Amino acid sequence: MATKSESKGSGGGKVVPVIVWNEGLRRFETEDKEAYVEYVLRDNGNVMDLIHTFVPSSKRGLGLASHLCVAAFQHAKSHSLSIIPTCSYVSETFLPRNPSWNSVLYNGAGKI
Repeated sequence: MATKSESKGSGGGKVVPVIVWNEGLRRFETEDKEAYVEYVLRDNGNVMDLIHTFVPSSKRGLGLASHLCVAAFQHAKSHSLSIIPTCSYVSETFLPRNPSWNSVLYNGAGKI
């Protein structure tokens, strides 16, 4: 079942994209389904492994990847899940820019 949630932006008149949780495909995606972050559930469904982020070249530079990650991390936090940042965008770009989300990361025995 797909549900919608508008990710919260920093204001300033920017249009904040609506990110949809597509539970069936195990991904968070833009309404047009063109940009997404995919995940695999691990540890009996207690851990979301973010495995791939994709934004088409025509939509790069708009911050969509970051909005997708925020939606995934908010979902994990609100459902008491931990995250494994397998995707290089998540581990090398998103998390260094957003260290407040480190509290949701999985350390092999639960959250770090």
